Amino acid sequence: MKKLLIATTALVATAGMASADITISGHAAAGIYSGLDSKAASNGTIAAPTGAALTTATATAVTAAATEATALTALNTAASNYASARTDANRVLLAAAQTAYDTAFAASAAADTARDGKAAVAMTPSGDGIYSNAGVDFTMTGATDNGISFSASVNIDAGTEIDAGDFELDGADGGTAGLGSVSMSGTFGTLTFDDGGIENLYSDGLSNADVSYSTTVGAVSLTVAHDTAAASTGANSLSAGYTASGMAFTLTASEAAAGTSASLAVSYALNDSVTITADTDQAAGAESVQTIGASTTLNGVSVSVESANNSTWDVDLGYTAGGFALTYGTDETDGWTAGASASLGGGATFAAGVDSNDSTYAGVSFAF
Repeated sequence: MKKLLIATTALVATAGMASADITISGHAAAGIYSGLDSKAASNGTIAAPTGAALTTATATAVTAAATEATALTALNTAASNYASARTDANRVLLAAAQTAYDTAFAASAAADTARDGKAAVAMTPSGDGIYSNAGVDFTMTGATDNGISFSASVNIDAGTEIDAGDFELDGADGGTAGLGSVSMSGTFGTLTFDDGGIENLYSDGLSNADVSYSTTVGAVSLTVAHDTAAASTGANSLSAGYTASGMAFTLTASEAAAGTSASLAVSYALNDSVTITADTDQAAGAESVQTIGASTTLNGVSVSVESANNSTWDVDLGYTAGGFALTYGTDETDGWTAGASASLGGGATFAAGVDSNDSTYAGVSFAF
């Protein structure tokens, strides 16, 4: 859940470095909710592979099924021997055969799922409730005498949180201190360390990375992220961007067990109020998807439309004026969301929302 942070305290010191600052900021929120999706209830979706990936998954499933059949035959034989002679030796052999079959059965089931895919399990809507949470964030920055900047962050959060953007109930926060990223920047670029806290550059649905490196090569911005715990086939992701004459190109890619996923997006600003977008996305083991869209903003009214060749589309409308905002969005499923927010001054904001699933929330957030 994104948080608005406003610095209130800064401590300045010098100790063998050019400068050092510690910024303390806080946030809090409270309100009511009803029928929000619970993140913990979702088992996600595994899409069935296609093409070469399907051929490989099918071969793996056939091999696993044969191994399971052999293990079942051995289990039946061991069970028959034990029924004929209930000795300690036959009991040990039966237990070993049972363990071998259980392992083979699990592997065969997993192979079948990888071949056929798995449908998403619907999230369980929450009941009515109240949420309240608060947190403090410490951001530490400094610079060495030779011009290398560095930063680190620590945060403490407690309470119950909701994700207003996705109409989800995040649940209770642990109430413990968490270490954020530690980064170093200089003429060489920026090196960031954050154990499991750096989102995959292609999709936040893939595993997070632990370390990333960003730099600029000519007019191209480049970022590479690496997950030290992942297998060699899914450890790296990258992002590259280039902007010229009102056009912006962005390439993202990531390794995966089924191959490499990649997306190329382009946007073009026709004028100060109208932007055209297009992208092609090729997820590993799936058909490529091409999407086109357009957005415009004029006198506080915003309109965004997007359509893809897989029969999906989105329309989003917005209106802002004097610290007040209204939003509405719908898509090809006939699902819709509507929201409203208003600045109350002094770092406080009121927000409320409702969607087509009768999920609602309303509350106030504060920034300190």
